[in-house]
Amino acid sequence: MILKGKKGVIFGVANKNSLAWAIAQSAQEQGAELTLCVANERFRQKVTPLAASIGLGEPLICDVTSDESIQSTFKVLGSRLGEIDFMVHAIAFANREDLQGRFVDTSRLGYHVAQDISSYSLCAMAKEAEKMMPQGGSIVTLSYIGAKRAIPGYNVMGVAKASLEASVRYLAADLGPSKIRVNAVSAGPVKTLSSSAVSGLKEKLDLHIGVCPLRRNITQKEVGDATAFLASDLASGVTGDVLYVDCGYHIAGRWD
Repeated sequence: MILKGKKGVIFGVANKNSLAWAIAQSAQEQGAELTLCVANERFRQKVTPLAASIGLGEPLICDVTSDESIQSTFKVLGSRLGEIDFMVHAIAFANREDLQGRFVDTSRLGYHVAQDISSYSLCAMAKEAEKMMPQGGSIVTLSYIGAKRAIPGYNVMGVAKASLEASVRYLAADLGPSKIRVNAVSAGPVKTLSSSAVSGLKEKLDLHIGVCPLRRNITQKEVGDATAFLASDLASGVTGDVLYVDCGYHIAGRWD
């Protein structure tokens, strides 16, 4: 029960296969009091039954492309929870056409969309979360090895994840004096709604098994448990870091 007595908010739950949902389950199992946030009404209809299944209320809607929506969401969170101990940012999006073909053909708009939703949103949300963490806390986001390596089919999302990981370091430096830690979990390939937009996912999963030291793919629960650890006091000395949960894939010599 490493999160017993802790209050947290998790952004980005989409369905039962999403990493954000696995994180919510792990956090709840570890004793956290949770609020879930989703992107729009369509996702709220899907996620509400999931939330109810573990005793959580109806998710809040937050449009992370809107500063007004982010600020409004955190006002509601403040009225519900008072303070929070951790926030999980599990949000990423790129236009499907920008995940196909060559990265050099990425449109200006597509580049902007991927950066705005997948990277800048962490900065905007951290600014609001800081106000709700007067005693300090933990912010965790989700990344992927495509931030470090040119992964076929990842294209503009890889650039957005690289920006996200850099943001983790700068936010950790900014928020450290407020006793707020900022870290990322870099998960191995796993089938989710977001990853389904990446071409060749099955091939990536098969390659992962043959290359990584543990010779298997990760599970959503492993990402959830690692995130719960970073949100907890057990990780009190960890900030500005990227924790790989990929069965060791990132240390291997092959990437495609």
